[in-house]
This record gives sequence, C-alpha cells and structure tokens, in this order.
Amino acid sequence: MRVALISDIHANLPALDAVLVEIGRRGDVDATYHLGDLVGYAPWPNEVVGRLRDAHIDGVSGNYDSTVASDYKHCGCRYEDPRQEELSHVSYAWTRANVSRETKTFLGALPFRIDLRPLGGHVAGPTITLVHGTPLNNVTYWTEDRPDSFCTKMAEAAGARAGDIIAFGHTHVPWHRVIGGAHFVNTGSVGRPKDGDWRAGFVVIGVDDSGKVQIDFERVEYDVDASIDAIRKSDLPDDFADYLRFGGRVPATT
Repeated sequence: MRVALISDIHANLPALDAVLVEIGRRGDVDATYHLGDLVGYAPWPNEVVGRLRDAHIDGVSGNYDSTVASDYKHCGCRYEDPRQEELSHVSYAWTRANVSRETKTFLGALPFRIDLRPLGGHVAGPTITLVHGTPLNNVTYWTEDRPDSFCTKMAEAAGARAGDIIAFGHTHVPWHRVIGGAHFVNTGSVGRPKDGDWRAGFVVIGVDDSGKVQIDFERVEYDVDASIDAIRKSDLPDDFADYLRFGGRVPATT
C-alpha cells in the first residue's frame, strides 16, 4: 500500500492543485490524507477546503484549523522575530474574517489523530499515525534537530513500536529519521515551504506485504506567480508573496 500525505497547504490553491494532479498522475497511490493547517497566509481558505472535500481527502486538524474553528485568540504559531509575529496576527485576523461558515464547521470537525493499518487489521504490520505537530498537541514544533530522547518520548505517547510510522507536519521542512526501528516523517509543506525550495512538497509512504517501509519525498512545481499575484491583490501583506517566492528564506535587505 502507498499513501500520499500532504500538509500545511495554508490556503495556497495552485500549490494544492499541482500536488493533487501529480499524485493522480503517479498511478501508484492508494490513498491520500492531509495533516492539517489548511488555511492561513494565502487567499483561498474556502477553495482549499472545498477541493479536499470534493476529492474525499480525510485528515487531521492543524493548529491553524482548530484555532480558526474555535475563534481562539491567536493561531498557535511560533514567531522568529517581532515582524513575523505582527504578520501572523494579520493573517489570522484575515482568515477568520474570510472563512465561510461551512469551512469553519469543516475545520472544527477535523480529528486530532488518525491511525492507518496498511496491511489490514487482521495482519500484524506497521501502523501509520497521522498528527499535525506531535501526538501530544498540534502546536509543538518537531524539528529534525530534536534529540533521540524526544522522538522516543513521542513514540511512547503515540503507542508506536518498531516498524511503526509517525507522520506530521507543522514545521514546513521535510525530514525522516529511524530511531529504535520506528520511523518519524515530517511531510514538509504543500503551500508554504520553509526550506528554501519554493516547490510544493509532499511525501509518499509505502508499506509492502512484509511490512517494509519506503519513504519518498516529492516536490512539484506550480504556478507560484498566480499565488503571488493573488496575495498582492488581496488585503494580505505582500510579505507572504515574497515568502512563497523564496521558499521561506527571503533575502535580507540592506
């Protein structure tokens, strides 16, 4: 079985469409799931949710989804500097003002966690646990430089054993580690990468009949200019357009 995982779309419809086309073109993906943060930072929150609903793509709640749905005071995001904090509040206010009631209801109904058994419930084999941030909450940033002890703690919290997979997003940077036989997979971001590569990212996890796991990271070009133009024409800050252009690593200005 091969499962495509998409995360952190962040209302970037052209990026999502390109990824869905690529997944369909591959012809080797049995199911697709999302790992949350469907909205925020780009001007298509309702359209992104509508596209996922039309495609019958299930998934889990990201911090942006749950906070928008519950009208929380902020998005639960981490800020690297005061400017980022300022922009984050602008994005959150814009998103809350522009999501439809239907979208808000959809976001509020997303589960925190999904467990997949690729070989079926009657056969011993890997479990793929889907969360947004960590198995404990959807706001903690699980970055690649976390020590083995942190990953082991998260595996214990999820009930994951050797051979199992925990997949998550939230940091917008893809990576894969194996600790104690358990796989830890960050899917990266469809709509707002932070690793310097502007292309939309996703991951395909394969599990064969013997339980062997294969992790394939994919990047897809999309019409980033269309996303940039739409942001500039909206009430969202132009900074978000520059962010997409440079894959999250906007050159410093002097």
